[in-house]
Amino acid sequence: MSDQDSKPQSELRSALAENGKRRRTGTLVAVALGVAAVVAIGVTFGINAFRGPVENAAAATGAGEAERLSLRIATSEDTDFQAAIAEIAAEKGLDVEWVNVADWVLPNTELAAGTVDGNAFQHILYLSNFNVKNDENLTPVFSTVITQWGVFSATLDSIEEIPDGGRVAIPDDPSNGGRALFILEAAGLVEIADGSGEFPTVDDITENPQGLEFVPIAATTIPQQFDDPSLSAVVVGTSYFDPSQGIGTDDALFLDDSLDEKNLPYVNVIASRDDNKDDPAWEILEESYRDAGAAEALKKESFGSTVGVEVDVKTLRSKLADLEKLAAANQ
Repeated sequence: MSDQDSKPQSELRSALAENGKRRRTGTLVAVALGVAAVVAIGVTFGINAFRGPVENAAAATGAGEAERLSLRIATSEDTDFQAAIAEIAAEKGLDVEWVNVADWVLPNTELAAGTVDGNAFQHILYLSNFNVKNDENLTPVFSTVITQWGVFSATLDSIEEIPDGGRVAIPDDPSNGGRALFILEAAGLVEIADGSGEFPTVDDITENPQGLEFVPIAATTIPQQFDDPSLSAVVVGTSYFDPSQGIGTDDALFLDDSLDEKNLPYVNVIASRDDNKDDPAWEILEESYRDAGAAEALKKESFGSTVGVEVDVKTLRSKLADLEKLAAANQ
């Protein structure tokens, strides 16, 4: 047994194992992402059994029919997982329209402008940076998933094979770029200055013994440049690769542990405007995300590289506020 195997399972690891057991017996559970700082104030993460279906949030009409609710939600891509969510929600009395937009800015600007009710594409670290830069107050309404990230290469078989002076592609936005640098640090390739916060840049690198060159590229396009012969490696989320590329977690030179406590900022959320966060339709949508059918669709689509997580919304908003302070300090 390795040293790693001999260590007691973390709360997150135990949660994931329990989740698998309950799925095998037909009961879907949520994996809660533990955060030590939050535990210190009495809020803990754990496995929470998914609630049963909520009652349709609708008033009876004079004809005795239920009034259906609806939501327009901006996304950055169309997926089978989203289609499954919409189908499940429809059975619960909620009509979901996914509005696919071309980049990672429009889902937030369209939400702020009021042309959609919410969006589903970002983690809270990215949201914090948008809010600060645009003086907005978008807020999470519930957590959805978290994606595993890693270091990948089209030509190398191990992290040790990355050559001196190698070019490594990282996302060009502050939140994902910082995440990539932390992953490279965890892989032993660089060291980042203490106190650099959640948004480190290449300027915060204090040790780079191999003289690596970091190439900023839009995160959504990194998989398309994966085969670029000028790149030794790329740092990106496993779910970003197109299924036709056949690249999964097993192909990573180094795989980040998405359920580590440090990764709370990277929990994806459904976000809305502050004045719309209490819309009863959100409860039905959350129930749809927690449905066993949705979990199965996510597993099939992501091959396990993306997992559902259920984090208390108060914790999400508290962490968002902390991240916004950091983002403001880095402006």
